[in-house]
Amino acid sequence: MKFKWKRFVGLVLAGGLLAGVGAPMVGITTATPVQAAEKTKTVTDMTGTKVKIPTKVTRVADLWHANNQVVLLLGGQKKLVATTPMIKQEGWFKTVYPGITKVTSPFSGQDIQIEALVKTKPDVVISSNADQIKQAKQANLPAINAMFQDFAGMKKSITLTADVLGGGAPKVAKKYIKYLDGNIAYVKKQLKGVKSTPSVLHITSPADLTKVDGTKTIVDEWIKMAGGKNAITTSGNMITVNAEDIVKANPDVIIVGQTTTANARKILKADATLSQLKAVKNNKVYGNPQGTFPWDRYSAEEALQILWAAQKLHPDQFKGLDMVKKTKSFYKTYYNYDLTTKQAKQILAGEMPK
Repeated sequence: MKFKWKRFVGLVLAGGLLAGVGAPMVGITTATPVQAAEKTKTVTDMTGTKVKIPTKVTRVADLWHANNQVVLLLGGQKKLVATTPMIKQEGWFKTVYPGITKVTSPFSGQDIQIEALVKTKPDVVISSNADQIKQAKQANLPAINAMFQDFAGMKKSITLTADVLGGGAPKVAKKYIKYLDGNIAYVKKQLKGVKSTPSVLHITSPADLTKVDGTKTIVDEWIKMAGGKNAITTSGNMITVNAEDIVKANPDVIIVGQTTTANARKILKADATLSQLKAVKNNKVYGNPQGTFPWDRYSAEEALQILWAAQKLHPDQFKGLDMVKKTKSFYKTYYNYDLTTKQAKQILAGEMPK
């Protein structure tokens, strides 16, 4: 008699179903909807957009210069698989984490190269640029906007980045925010009763002495926290004003980003118009400290910026403040890096490592 294979197979399958409906076949595993959900989580970025990312993130493409420093602060630097050209060249970042030089920088000039980004196989992309976010999402990459404009936003952004990184990062974020709030409270206490409010001009960089930071910015916020007032009344980051406007404002103090104190004083004294400012004549010109990222904008080292600026504006109220000691302690606590006294002084003077 001819053996009917189709009927035999049908009987076996039917028997299996009767023995246990839905029982998995031997040697085959399938993820249930619950298990699949457990492999992802949803975070809300700084624009309010909900983004689904892996529960365990091990590969991060960070396309925002400043946020790379936040990742470093939170101990997630080894997860970086893509960064920016600026960060790869940032002297103190390389000093603290030499491995950054080997991380891919998927850019051509200022433009993101999406093919190069995809090749890094990131679990998540972090940026502050809406176009970059859009391009990443079009390439089916989870993308998060971490941009902020003030201290409240900075704390929220750091918490967001910590949530993305997972592991011990959230604990570090809470510790840092407590430290930041503590420094703000300390400065406020020391300035209690002080009536003088020196006017401060913050020049973005020595490349253009008429490009300054106005109101409604994080720069304006730390100037106020440090007991000063912005000499510029126009709002906005890195705005261009006339030299005549600066002369009219005639600030008590001038702080120049991305340069040393020595160079800031040199270039201002060499300018026929700006050399007449009282801040220049009184040597109240300072290069803004630069660490793993410039202290003056978007950096977690803003926690030190507040202290430094307050001491520059009100030296009598902060005679006991040792900024060299504070800087060394910060680097040890958050980067596990032992700065020498010389290195700390270089950072405070706006100098890059030798």
